[in-house]
Amino acid sequence: MVEKQKSARSRGRPQVRSDDETRKVIILAAERQFCDLGYETANINVIAQNSGVSTKTLYRLFPTKADLFERVIALRISEFALEADEEHLDAMSVKTGLVQLLAAYGHLVLAADTIAIIRLVLAEAERFPEIAATFWEQAIERTNATLERWLRAQTTLGRLVIEDPYLAAGMLRGMMAMEPQRAVMMGRIGSIDEATIMARAESCAKVFLTGTLPR
Repeated sequence: MVEKQKSARSRGRPQVRSDDETRKVIILAAERQFCDLGYETANINVIAQNSGVSTKTLYRLFPTKADLFERVIALRISEFALEADEEHLDAMSVKTGLVQLLAAYGHLVLAADTIAIIRLVLAEAERFPEIAATFWEQAIERTNATLERWLRAQTTLGRLVIEDPYLAAGMLRGMMAMEPQRAVMMGRIGSIDEATIMARAESCAKVFLTGTLPR
């Protein structure tokens, strides 16, 4: 009698990527779909296919399209937080720290994909108020909070004199981003290069600090 040798076999496909790695791949594929096609038209099946996963796996990691959109925005903001590098800002001069914050913000909001997402939100906010709420909470409020924390810290240290750091943070964001963003969105320019972002960060910091340094 010949004994049958038993060997353990794994069922189904072996998991090549971790869930965290798979999430990142899906988020990047979703960002491309959202930017190219808009929120409503973006196709979950195509996103799954472009990510190399099944729709079942995608829905396990992101139960709804709204969840996926939120993670797209959150990933963008996490990149801003890394570049802003809040932990080391206190060791910098006021001007150097502010330029770094503004440059990080410029790299975020003046990037082509971010401008495409802003177009998407403005175009589809009425039909899908949840994406407008997500963008406001995940993008606008979080970036403003980073600037506000820094301004408040500088005020506490006596380096700046600012009555309302929250309001001042919003003014800084507008000064850095609004005009060049609108220029791209309205077809006046094609894109915004690194030199332009850095020059604008320097100029905005200079204008702002002239009005807020102690006298």
